[in-house]
Order: sequence, then C-alpha cells, then structure tokens
Amino acid sequence: MNIGEAAKASGVSAKMIRYYESIDLLPLPERRDSGYRDYGENDLHRLRFVRRARDLGFSMASIKELLALWGDSDRSTADVRAVARRHIAELERQALKIQEMARTLRDLVGQCEKGDRPHCPIIVELGGGVETAPAVPKINRNSRH
Repeated sequence: MNIGEAAKASGVSAKMIRYYESIDLLPLPERRDSGYRDYGENDLHRLRFVRRARDLGFSMASIKELLALWGDSDRSTADVRAVARRHIAELERQALKIQEMARTLRDLVGQCEKGDRPHCPIIVELGGGVETAPAVPKINRNSRH
C-alpha cells in the first residue's frame, strides 16, 4: 500500500511517517517500480505501535528503545518495565509542574479585584514586576528607504 493508505490504516499522518523514517524510528519501506513507498502489514504494526506510544507521551528515544525490545524475542520484561517506569516518573514530574502553574495562576486571579481598574497582578507577574510594557518603536511601513 502507498503512504496515504498506510497513513489512513495506521492513524499516523503521511508527514509523520516520513519524519519517523527520517529519524530511523521506522525502517525505510520497499519501493515500487514507480518509486512510491510500498508499506506492508509489518509497517502498519510498527506505525500503530509508535502512534500508541506517542499517545501515552513516550519520547522518541524511549519509543526507539521500546521498538528494539518489541523486536527482541529474548527481551526481559524487566527492561520494558524500566522504560515504562522512567516515563511514569517523568509524567509525574510534569504533573507536579502543571499543578504548581495552576496554583500560581489561581493565586494571581484571586489577587485581581473585580472591576475595570488597570492594575492587574497577573500582568505584573508576567512582566517580571513591571506593570506597563516598554514602549515599542512604531515602524512606518509606508515610507520607502
């Protein structure tokens, strides 16, 4: 099947398939006499594997590692668990960071008084303590130099 058909069957866009091939995440497929890529069932299985791993947030490096383990009939489940545990730890770090960002924004929103006054703690915080943005010189686009 061609790349468009493989994309549709796997749920991975043709652009991403080409990208995955370019970073050696997927092997280059056979080529037809016409020069078009020719994907088979094994390619679809790999694409679906990659798509599912990406859905779970695995990095490209981890996906390469998992693909190598998937293709190794002598693999140890401990090796697979180790990759998954590293990823869980990273997800938990990210979750804590997101919770802290939400907490900070909730505090800032709580500091804003209702009304239409110009002072806003959110703007001040984002501006690094500066309430008004520095002046930006205007560019006269109509003048020709």
